[in-house]
Amino acid sequence: MTPWSTVEGGCITSVRGFQAAGVHCGLKAGSELDLALVVSEVPCRTAAVFTTNRVQAAPVLWDKEVITISPEVVRAVVINAGCANACTGQQGLRDAREMARQVALAIRTGPHAVLVMSTGVIGERLDMEKIRAGISAAIQGLSTEGGHEAARAIMTTDTRPKEVAVGVEIGGRQVVIAGMCKGAGMIHPQMATLLGLIVTDVAIGQPLLEQALRQTVEASFHRITVDGDMSTNDTVAVLANGLAGNEELKNEQSEGYAEFLRGLTLVASELAKGLVRDGEGASKFIEVRVRGARTEVEAKQAAVAVATSNLVKTAIYGRDANWGRVICAVGYSGVEVDPDRLSLWFGDLHLVKDGQPYDVDEERALEILSQDEIAITVDLGQGQAEATIWTCDLTHEYVTINAHYRT
Repeated sequence: MTPWSTVEGGCITSVRGFQAAGVHCGLKAGSELDLALVVSEVPCRTAAVFTTNRVQAAPVLWDKEVITISPEVVRAVVINAGCANACTGQQGLRDAREMARQVALAIRTGPHAVLVMSTGVIGERLDMEKIRAGISAAIQGLSTEGGHEAARAIMTTDTRPKEVAVGVEIGGRQVVIAGMCKGAGMIHPQMATLLGLIVTDVAIGQPLLEQALRQTVEASFHRITVDGDMSTNDTVAVLANGLAGNEELKNEQSEGYAEFLRGLTLVASELAKGLVRDGEGASKFIEVRVRGARTEVEAKQAAVAVATSNLVKTAIYGRDANWGRVICAVGYSGVEVDPDRLSLWFGDLHLVKDGQPYDVDEERALEILSQDEIAITVDLGQGQAEATIWTCDLTHEYVTINAHYRT
């Protein structure tokens, strides 16, 4: 097994052939960066997954069209913060198309070679004059050093950028996979509320890239929740420009594909965890693991119920070992449960065994719940399957942020 290595200070432009920029165009107050542009010097094989919300923003509709028509010629991604361009009707779709056209003209390609992403307030029109100026500035600012600025330019209520890059040798060639994403609130599986872009220089067939992305998202972005809300704009895209020069990965049996999939999953998982750690108002990162289930689907269903319980999340914030809230959430999850087989741990403290209190050491529980990262483990006692969901606590600050999001 070839080990993956983290690229120190890695960002989206750690991958050969990619340039990026992050600029301020005036969609956000002050001088905050609010428009990002990422461009490959050559066409990319591209795949993407989108929100399952029935109300979908204009950029999502545009990107779906791009992925359907031209998934092997995408060269650029333009992303704005400060306005979601959602629930804006046909004019919103025209605005998304115009963003793609402006970038396409500058890099001398067609509009369907440009993906568009937007994040911010729903129901407001884009200020296209500012967008055009921002795209012009971003084109001028493109560089192989611009990855970090691009990651900052896509933030909304995020307190810090999320970016990671890893490298490995595949077929005698050095391959790099790098990603950036934004998200802090409205985070929930299928999809989480986020924008994510992953780029790589590996040579890979487009159908296989799409398969790899879907597997990866299921193991990463579909395993996180902050508040149980799902947005209108969620998009995760991956672009592969092939400049590593490895023999093209064509199917699952291709030499090096397993390593590529492992690296893609590593990047996506680190980004996903970063979203949870930066959840709006979050003070604790929580890993909910359900094991002993009959199937992985049931394990995930029970874990999501625990991870989305406001009562569990507020108890963790208050450092209260109120384990009954966890058992209650498992019970209403819809999974078949035998109460007499349930066991529960906070960290290494075994609190419930076969449905009964076991070792309720309040002092040790307080020590565990005072840590920044907390593990909750539930054993259903019914099988061998398991699943893990990552979430965070629910604090007063979450209410403050979301009570005044538009103001």
